[in-house]
Amino acid sequence: MTRLISARALLHASAAFVAFTAVPVFAQAAPAEAPAAQQQDGADGDIVVTARRREETLLNVPIAATAFSAARLEQTGVVDLTDLQNVTPNTTLKNARGTNSTLAAFIRGVGQQDPVPGFEAGIGIYLDDVYLNRPQAAVLDVYEVERIEVLRGPQGTLYGRNTIGGAVKYVTKHLADGPEASFKGSYGSFNQADGIVSLSTPIGSLFKVGVSGARLTRGGFGRNTNLNSDNYNKDVWAGRGTIEFASPDDRMTLRLTGDYTEDKSNARNGSRLITSLLSNTPVQANAFDTRAGLNNPKQNIQAGGLSLVATAQLSDAITFKSISAFRKDRSFTPIDFDALPATDVDVPAVYRNEQTSQEFQFAYKSDKLNGLVGFYYLGAKASTGFDVLLSTTFANFNAYTKGDVRTETSSIFADFTYDFIPQLSLSLGGRYTWDERRSTIFKVSYLGLTPEFGGTPVPFGAPSTDFTGTANFKRFTPRASLSFKPTPDHLLYASYSEGFKGGGFDPRGSGTSSPIANPAAGRTYQDIYNYLLFKPEVVKSYEIGYKGSLFDKRLNIALDGFYSDYSDVQVPGSVGCVIGGVQSFCGITTNAAKATIKGVELETTGVLARGFAGPGSNVSLSGTLGYISAKYKTFIGPTGVDVANVRVFQNTPDWTLSSTLAGTIPVGAGKVNANTTLSYRSLTHQFETASPFLDQPGYALWDANLTYSFGRGGRYSIGVHAKNITNKIYKTAGYQYIRTDLAGNPINALNVPVPNGPYVATLGKEGIATAFYGNPRQIFGTITAKF
Repeated sequence: MTRLISARALLHASAAFVAFTAVPVFAQAAPAEAPAAQQQDGADGDIVVTARRREETLLNVPIAATAFSAARLEQTGVVDLTDLQNVTPNTTLKNARGTNSTLAAFIRGVGQQDPVPGFEAGIGIYLDDVYLNRPQAAVLDVYEVERIEVLRGPQGTLYGRNTIGGAVKYVTKHLADGPEASFKGSYGSFNQADGIVSLSTPIGSLFKVGVSGARLTRGGFGRNTNLNSDNYNKDVWAGRGTIEFASPDDRMTLRLTGDYTEDKSNARNGSRLITSLLSNTPVQANAFDTRAGLNNPKQNIQAGGLSLVATAQLSDAITFKSISAFRKDRSFTPIDFDALPATDVDVPAVYRNEQTSQEFQFAYKSDKLNGLVGFYYLGAKASTGFDVLLSTTFANFNAYTKGDVRTETSSIFADFTYDFIPQLSLSLGGRYTWDERRSTIFKVSYLGLTPEFGGTPVPFGAPSTDFTGTANFKRFTPRASLSFKPTPDHLLYASYSEGFKGGGFDPRGSGTSSPIANPAAGRTYQDIYNYLLFKPEVVKSYEIGYKGSLFDKRLNIALDGFYSDYSDVQVPGSVGCVIGGVQSFCGITTNAAKATIKGVELETTGVLARGFAGPGSNVSLSGTLGYISAKYKTFIGPTGVDVANVRVFQNTPDWTLSSTLAGTIPVGAGKVNANTTLSYRSLTHQFETASPFLDQPGYALWDANLTYSFGRGGRYSIGVHAKNITNKIYKTAGYQYIRTDLAGNPINALNVPVPNGPYVATLGKEGIATAFYGNPRQIFGTITAKF
């Protein structure tokens, strides 16, 4: 049945693309006026973006990019960054298992799922040009936003660090020229109740000040039947304050922004997929229910930061820009792997992150040459503490793990475009990066909780890891792009770019597991250093593309094809291990792989009709298509065996499709906008090894939105939004500690396949196959007002 539904969804989405061929026929019948997409949301290529650190229309940027304007985000009921994955090709943006706030991001097969320090994200998340160094608190709620840009492919010549797969830019609104107040309220399914208030005003002729506050709440999609509490609820406070300064001639501007978020939602606990092996507890009927028993610490995420952006126009040709920022976050979270009342694999955890960054840019502008040179610095501290409570023959056994990572990175970069003639341009750029990573890793067994979680532990044996090490990495990453514009409305481009992500040390690794190079000397510091160290990874990407606006901007197309060589792929993981004769929990990370990634992406919008019901009326059909073939050429596992033939790319479905039908008609003193989207994602693997428990077969989601805006400039609006209308239940993440063969098939203690059990636990005694799910059907209404 699932395959039938998925096939139908694929056919529907494919039919939508075929329908685009009919767009010019319909378009000929309507009188010319402003593009419908621009009226609706500015997404037709005329939207202004800063993908290359200067203002350009999307049509003129030789980069695979998707832009979402504020109007489009509002009309489609987008709540946070994860909503964007359904309408962006070859992109995955999702909550990372146990919280509402930690982000797992993948673009074109590159990303990072493990949120512990030491592993860096492959996708750069930027809040007003400030790079967010850690994934905690990176699931940004959408409020007071000007636009969001998703850039696909390596972006290292222009953006911070770790953008080897792409970048997501969250750009907040600038303050209005006059006094302004706005309000947005939402209420809907599961007692969703959101309120956002913004106030701003000029002070004199030089300054503006503004504040925004958001209260975002929702009941749980399910229940923790053991603790009698909501599961998958939301309880968030957020605020943002801004001061802007502009000189009388606008040649100098300053923008000081501060933001703070506190997420007090309950821990998101997974649902078991198999009957427990020891207590024989059955699977629950509701996928959003759990029996998790760990409630220490109480989940709480606090995050905030300050940024100062200063711009000075030094001459008609040269502009200086400085971006200074400080950010800090702290996450307490109880992680109950086994999702049972018993203490089997329970992990009280805390994450602490702090970063300081400074960027300087000198931008040059002339008739033929445009570009910038810059310097970037990031100093960051990231630490975790895990009490790993395991069921063993010893009561209150705790395989404690602590990791502390200090990062210092500096880079110089430049990116320039030269127009030989108005139709032909060459862009060349490069970045040289110096990374220093200093890690402290401490693993020891205790009886009892550590003081951070309210205990007084008793040491149980010597530390298995007590390591401090420093590693330095450096690399030059170039970019080149050739663009040809046969007419102002058509762009052809070809590009080459490289991406680089620094290495580090496995923060959960066990020093006592390291191989001994010289048996006569015993295990040395260098043995442990080499075992815990993993090298940088590199992507070399080739891309060709076309962007065009046809039939008087009635049909807009962005098409690209790409091929990437991906080397020294960092593969982090965790396994059950034995330390001192006692079962424990260890990290194991390797530069296991070389891979090739190739694919195609298509984004298109066609106007089916204009002016049929008065000025401003229109009907449009838009769609996205992403196809990716990601294959490992080699994958050397921990045992030294090449297992590439049984390894897959995680969080990278072969197909991502969407189709949106939208229409706007004037009604009374306002206008009604209606849109509906069908999106499809094919089979998605959660890890590099296929899992019959956690992998999600292809599925489709159907959303619909209706908004009525009225008043001068649409200052008032009322909306109704429906998400996942068919109430599709689909997995987004999970944990698995079940014995399998190299291909991921469950086996028993005799290495005999057991597809239906009984299974063998590799960590704990109950057997862990626990899943997390995407949001069920939600219907909510919104009211907005601007004064």
